[in-house]
Amino acid sequence: PHTLKPPQGPFIPAVEKGMIQGEAKATKSMETVKYKGVFGTITTMVKMEGPKSLYNGLVAGLQRQMSFASIRIGLYDSVKQFYTSKGSDSDILTRLLAGCTTGAMAVTCAQPTDVVKVRFQANIRLVDGDKRYNGTVDAYRTIAKEEGVRGLWKGTLPNITRNAIVNCGELVTYDLIKEALLKHELMTDNFPCHFVAAFGAGFCATIVASPVDVVKTRYMNSAPGQYKNALTCMLTMVLKEGPTAFYKGFIPSFLRLGSWNVVMFVSFEQLKRAMVLAQVAWASPP
Repeated sequence: PHTLKPPQGPFIPAVEKGMIQGEAKATKSMETVKYKGVFGTITTMVKMEGPKSLYNGLVAGLQRQMSFASIRIGLYDSVKQFYTSKGSDSDILTRLLAGCTTGAMAVTCAQPTDVVKVRFQANIRLVDGDKRYNGTVDAYRTIAKEEGVRGLWKGTLPNITRNAIVNCGELVTYDLIKEALLKHELMTDNFPCHFVAAFGAGFCATIVASPVDVVKTRYMNSAPGQYKNALTCMLTMVLKEGPTAFYKGFIPSFLRLGSWNVVMFVSFEQLKRAMVLAQVAWASPP
């Protein structure tokens, strides 16, 4: 068998590295690399795989965000209004239901892009130079050929669970924090308010989503037949690595979700405000 170098992969590849560490058993034909902390992981990756490894799966990640985020975020307000009775305000339960709904819808459409992203960020390169996948299109083609079209939707159920939780952790928490800040007049509806609410949403989402995220990453990156299902993957992790395995890669996960939420919600609020101003301008007589 070929001798393997450590898995290929700023923060997102580091997250995937931390989450899959401990999955593979070292053999005489395999080099084992330990990743210690987020900055230790990044340093090791740059040293052994080059700076480009920090952006592994970038194209697939962009494809995922364009399809996934547009559904779960763009439809959230509309679905929330759909679940809200006429003449009443939306409560926490309604917001949670809307978050779960749009999260599940997004995963159903964007799951293949997520599978390819995870595979790229935990990619294995052989010593003789062969890569597991030669580009994003080749990854879709190879997975479909070797595992069937169903392979592109591998881990859909745990991913729906994960993204329903993340969606609620992000969108609902952001909604509630922003509403509380405005209600108690601690801040006005501007950038500082959006920043604080987004940062809090990222922290809450990381805490509740890390266990599901780790299982999803392990399962989606596993070899065919390695795990019977996501539940088997979870039980194997608990027995072999203990409960702390569910929070592997927590710090880079928080740095990723925290920064992502700040950029996403601040941009979203500014775009929404710009759209409202544009509509007012178009509606006003010349």
